[in-house]
Amino acid sequence: MGIYDTLNEQQKEAVFCTEGPLLLLAGAGSGKTRVLTHRIAYLIDEGVNPYHIMAITFTNKAAREMRERVDSLVGYGAEHIWVSTFHSTCVRILRRHIDKLGYGNSFTIYDGDDQKSLIKNICKQFKIDTKMMPERSIMREISSAKDEFITPSEYEMKHQHDFKKKKIAEIYKEYQKQLKSNNALDFDDLLFKTVELFQFHPEILDRYQERFRYIMVDEYQDTNTIQFQLISMLARKYRNLCVVGDDDQSIYKFRGANIKNILNFENVFPDAQVIKLEQNYRSTKNILNAANEVIANNAGRKEKKLWTENDEGDLIEFHQYGTEYEEAGQIAEEIDRLAREGYEYKTMAILYRTNAQSRVFEERFMIKNIPYRIVGGTNFYQRKEIKDIICYLKAVDNGMDDLAVRRIINVPRRGIGAATIDKINTYAIEKNISFLDACFQAEQITTLGNAKKKIQGFADMIQDFRDHEQQGSLEDLFHYILERTGYAEGLKAEQTEQAEGRLENINELLNKVVTYEQEAEDPALGGLLEEIALVADIDDLEDSDNKVILMTLHSAKGLEFPYVFICGMEDGIFPSYMTIISENDDDMEEERRLCYVGITRAKKKLYLSAAKRRMMQGRTQFNKVSQFIDEIPEELLKVDQGIHLKEKNVQKDLFSINRKNKFRKPYQTGAFAAPKSQKLTYEVGDQVSHVKFGKGIVKEIVSGGRDYEVTVDFEKSGVKKMFASFAKLKKVEGNQ
Repeated sequence: MGIYDTLNEQQKEAVFCTEGPLLLLAGAGSGKTRVLTHRIAYLIDEGVNPYHIMAITFTNKAAREMRERVDSLVGYGAEHIWVSTFHSTCVRILRRHIDKLGYGNSFTIYDGDDQKSLIKNICKQFKIDTKMMPERSIMREISSAKDEFITPSEYEMKHQHDFKKKKIAEIYKEYQKQLKSNNALDFDDLLFKTVELFQFHPEILDRYQERFRYIMVDEYQDTNTIQFQLISMLARKYRNLCVVGDDDQSIYKFRGANIKNILNFENVFPDAQVIKLEQNYRSTKNILNAANEVIANNAGRKEKKLWTENDEGDLIEFHQYGTEYEEAGQIAEEIDRLAREGYEYKTMAILYRTNAQSRVFEERFMIKNIPYRIVGGTNFYQRKEIKDIICYLKAVDNGMDDLAVRRIINVPRRGIGAATIDKINTYAIEKNISFLDACFQAEQITTLGNAKKKIQGFADMIQDFRDHEQQGSLEDLFHYILERTGYAEGLKAEQTEQAEGRLENINELLNKVVTYEQEAEDPALGGLLEEIALVADIDDLEDSDNKVILMTLHSAKGLEFPYVFICGMEDGIFPSYMTIISENDDDMEEERRLCYVGITRAKKKLYLSAAKRRMMQGRTQFNKVSQFIDEIPEELLKVDQGIHLKEKNVQKDLFSINRKNKFRKPYQTGAFAAPKSQKLTYEVGDQVSHVKFGKGIVKEIVSGGRDYEVTVDFEKSGVKKMFASFAKLKKVEGNQ
């Protein structure tokens, strides 16, 4: 039997189609890597010199795997095939030719910290307040510009009427100038400068076009504009470009991925062949049918339908639990049951929308002694922002933990450097007192000089927190620490995906605080810290690969597991609240693609779950079952008795969005609501401003338990209904 006899008909067609542009729509679990490697083998069998073959992947891991599989198929000569990531490809090209752009060939590549330091210095130079315009939000804006192949001058022209972005244009220009003078590139520059090199030096482009006569690109749905530009330039001469991807698995828009690259491929290459790989080798029929039905609700996609010769399999189980704690507990019970039946822990995965959702599972697994591993993230209590806040709480509790105090003395930054900390430490050792007590005695430390005021300010703040703890609840203390330190505000100002995730984690820690206070007989800060310490001590888990996998849906892409649990299937969680209120239908389609990715990770059995009420930001709120559950035919679901899926959305919505479809925000009720801590700063008739919608007039304010529902008629965007806590409306001063 030849190596191609194991392929199905569509796979063979893709392997044997070697000339001209080819779009290979490879559905989940359809064997695309197998097709790519066999295609390379076939090209060599047909007499193509391995030197002329290029395969581009997104990760080093994928590149290594492809290289190994090609080596085993092809053998001799395979080492001459160019298998690489986008960035590695560009580095290799630039090391040879970047001198043509005025850089030295031994250029440095700056990482995120290097970029941040450079941006910080430029902001200082331009007298820009980084609290108002954080370094990371500037970095994100510059990165987005480079992804779209926009130069500093073009960026300036594009945003000449936007004050903030004009400032960013200045920074961008200076940033590129300083990078060049340092003979340095950032990661985005690697692609940008390679495209620039090809534009200005067609003779170099011609050289690489001659070299790469057959080009294959994996995960094409994840490419951004500049990656598309690079590939189309390289393929222009011989046009033997094969792109492989699945538009239904395009889930990285937040990283700059442009789904239009795959959707518009035939417009760019009108003579392109399109081959669909629809046979799935991974999942059961029931799982695939559910995935097909969900994704069919997206308008912006290529028509395809996965099928399999595998068994029907079990029905998909859907459970609606009372709370997230019950959800985690019951999932842990099911995992325990499967383990007792002989299934290994590593065959099971729990997928969730945000990293913060891992906490309740981690705590439950610790109690039940279930080994677990978090992929693509850190254990909840080991995350930087969580450790920071816990260290503040420790300092308030007794202040004897020197490590904790040293960790937070300059977090967020307040100009206290390592040399100052060393002086305080030396004084503490001499006097045989704690580090914090030494801070309280800053006036006595003669070596501190001008830093005395800063240290005294920090000590006074800790004392203020201690006074606050005596007067109110632990929840109040938590809020006060976040407010007084500016920790949360600093993260909000960054406006990055990473910062948003950190805020979600902090809110999840708040949920822990509130739950502890509600359930403890005699709640105290020391008791809370003790409870956290017990669940945070995960070092005792046996170091084995046989662990339940916990990860976000984004991290799960490309993986598969026999047993998959997708939790938090509620409107406001998944799809996310920000997606639900978005004015852009594309956002909901991206969220649905994420759901499709989650469903298609399951090989044997899929469990979906929701909670009727869930603690969010320290408040209990009622959530409706996710609209994605609605989209799965009932005959594919095994549902808890008493749940009537088709009835769950007939309840009156709290508010509606004026769009083709109506989505709901998870709602709060008085039974679980706490009194509002703040009055609104505006009234009906006032003019207010919103960060996205601009200026408008307040038309109505309705009290809704914990929050206010505010109706605003915006000048440019029309009438919007929103919750005050999310909207962050500001009264326009001078308005009557």
